Amino acid sequence: MNDEQPELPEEPEQHLFSAEEFLGSNPSAETPAELITMEDAKLKAVLEAIIYVTDEPLSLDQICIAIEQPRDRVIDLLEQLAADYERPERGLSIREVAGGFKMTTKPEHHEAVRRFVKNLNPPLKLSLPALETLAVIAYKQPITAPEIMEIRGVQGAGVLKTLLDRKLIGTAGRKPVIGKPILYKTTREFLVQFGLKDLTELPSLKEFQELARFDTENPEPPAAPESAPEQAE
Repeated sequence: MNDEQPELPEEPEQHLFSAEEFLGSNPSAETPAELITMEDAKLKAVLEAIIYVTDEPLSLDQICIAIEQPRDRVIDLLEQLAADYERPERGLSIREVAGGFKMTTKPEHHEAVRRFVKNLNPPLKLSLPALETLAVIAYKQPITAPEIMEIRGVQGAGVLKTLLDRKLIGTAGRKPVIGKPILYKTTREFLVQFGLKDLTELPSLKEFQELARFDTENPEPPAAPESAPEQAE
């Protein structure tokens, strides 16, 4: 009896595909998921850059044109970018302001930022009468000059002119009453300056008073005393 074990046939050598062979002849080819990730990263970087360099809020249409992407893709990228900025180590955020998107400081850092810029020349500086008038218009718009005067208890044609010159308010037609006085309303510039998405985000009257008290620590010199309101044409 033969105790020798039968010789087994050799197993064929297994061939493991290399990445180059699996992906094809192009060694630099990547999987679709990697391509999408890299493309998204590049688009997000471009998106971040154009929002950063623009002073005015960018509308969704402007962004779509700038990065040549459809609205759904842009919305998704904006959400991703906004989520990136929500991390606690980031001091900025991307918010929707006045119908567009803008970089802003986070609310929790406002006090520190305010202390830093307190002695700088702010882009918007209003007297207490101007802030009071602006608050009346913001909450009661559209409103006429006589109605503003009745609420405030003082005449304020000079203040209205200041707010018009600063483009914080504009005209909204005429009220259909005797004399047809001009109606006033806040503008898009008002939303931009106060960092509001729309009028539903108006601060409370108490917050307006806090803003007024802070601003009057360094009030602007009055251009002219308030006088009788101009006659509505």
